[in-house]
Amino acid sequence: MWYAGIDWANDHHDALVIDDQGRQVGSLRVDHTPQGMTRLNTFLEQIVGAESKDQMACIIETTHGLLIAHLLEAGWPVYPVNPRTVDRRRSASGAKTDTIDAYLLAKTGRADLADLHRLTPDSEKIAELKLLTRDQDALIRMQTRLVNQLTACLKAYYPVALELFTKLPQKSTLRFLQTYPTPQAAMAVSAEQIQQVLRQAKHSNPTAVAATIFERLHQPHLQADAVITRSKSRLMLALVSQLLPLIEQIAQYEKEIKTLFLTHEDHEIFASLPRAGKRLAPRLLAEIGDDRTRYQDASSLQALGGTSPVLFQSGMYSKAHRRLGCIKPLRNALHQFAWQSTQSEPWARQYYQRKRAEGKSHTVAVRALANVWVRIIFAMWLHHQCYETATFEQAQQQHARRAA
Repeated sequence: MWYAGIDWANDHHDALVIDDQGRQVGSLRVDHTPQGMTRLNTFLEQIVGAESKDQMACIIETTHGLLIAHLLEAGWPVYPVNPRTVDRRRSASGAKTDTIDAYLLAKTGRADLADLHRLTPDSEKIAELKLLTRDQDALIRMQTRLVNQLTACLKAYYPVALELFTKLPQKSTLRFLQTYPTPQAAMAVSAEQIQQVLRQAKHSNPTAVAATIFERLHQPHLQADAVITRSKSRLMLALVSQLLPLIEQIAQYEKEIKTLFLTHEDHEIFASLPRAGKRLAPRLLAEIGDDRTRYQDASSLQALGGTSPVLFQSGMYSKAHRRLGCIKPLRNALHQFAWQSTQSEPWARQYYQRKRAEGKSHTVAVRALANVWVRIIFAMWLHHQCYETATFEQAQQQHARRAA
């Protein structure tokens, strides 16, 4: 067996190969170009042979990108590792170069290959769904940052605007702010003019909302001085100009994800999860995938999802810690879903409340609930079954009777 540590960068990659005895067999630096990828493939084949690629474990600190795609397409076994794992192998001097990093990666593979998870290519639908859901999630996080900035900006000079609409990131709110960037501008127009702005923004109830806005604007409210109003209204318009196209793009992603999700044969399994909804159900399918041979058992999925704790023990001291090495998008989706399930599933709510009563924090209680959900989801996914509350509660009662 050979172990290739590949230290990747934006414009080049360093590869270093060791054998079973830990002896260095060869090293190479290639550019991040088609020619560089060909050189890397040839370099690895010269060591192991084109017909024995399974004997070359490629260890790398990433799970995505063109380099990963090339290695998988060429048939090389790829094992991603957490950068912290490699850092722990660094010498006391702390020396760090690309070649040293490649060597440490290869050394990690030789020592810990049995504990590493081999990366397997996703099906085309899952690969596309994963990219879409992850990119949409990034856009949503971007939207959240902008909304937080907009909220702070309005509090500084236009606080009444925060009382006029149920939420900021919607077209009607942003169009209103764009049309009337100061409280003085909004107070100078009629209810009919406000109604027209809301109607153009396709508000569901423009007449009633315009009347409410007009009435609130003409009640006493805090106002800033002219200097603050001029300065902050400029910032507000800059933020709104970024938010408007962003919320439209998020909505477009929603449509694309829904269309793709509904074409997948497993969509009904994940759609049956309580309160998973239009965002979490596709994300869970995308992150878990459709390869039933990928996970050895539910505990493998729990580890990858970061829901199962890691035990730290030293002498008489013992404590369970949050698992750091995991697939973060999967962990985030599982945590969000677990919390949502407490709003509709009595057993999930009771489990969460019991953990809180034990003194666990909100985050720890949700993670523990997510760990339970992973076992349920894994069984559903493995056996192609949809979720039914009654079936689960019946199985839970039978288990309790057997345990007693």
